[in-house]
Amino acid sequence: MIFVAVGTQLPFDRLIQAVDSWAGAAPGREVMAQIAAGSYLPQHVRWERNLAPSAFQECLENSDLVVAHAGIGTILSALELGKPVIVLPRRCSLGEHRNDHQLATASRFGARRLVQVAKDEQELRNLLDEFAVPVSSQKISGTASPELLANLRKFIEMAVPRQNSEPS
Repeated sequence: MIFVAVGTQLPFDRLIQAVDSWAGAAPGREVMAQIAAGSYLPQHVRWERNLAPSAFQECLENSDLVVAHAGIGTILSALELGKPVIVLPRRCSLGEHRNDHQLATASRFGARRLVQVAKDEQELRNLLDEFAVPVSSQKISGTASPELLANLRKFIEMAVPRQNSEPS
């Protein structure tokens, strides 16, 4: 199953329309979309406006591929489960968000080959056609590694001077 998520804050009709169009031309692919307050209602995929956190998690767990806006929460949740991810970032110039932070998020994750980034709707359709070859199926941890925690402790100990508790 392909799970499509647009987040809870804003609609993202451009993403939903692109996936719905692709699904209409790719019969037999199961697609579930969380569309939020979008005005476009998909014709070729199952959809819900909003999902309870447990239902969202279940969709992630049951998916073979996650297609989403470049929201950090959605990306991290999918990667923690080892799911391949395609993102189509919202664009401020198209009135889809207040700024272009999603372009930066997508660029960073894409540069690390953790997600595939679609720059536009046609590229998204092309990536959907090719999704059988995932970029990453490695799970990431939801917690910091012991090594990272040890390094942070060392850094803090070096940066914060210890107070002498002995009276002068």
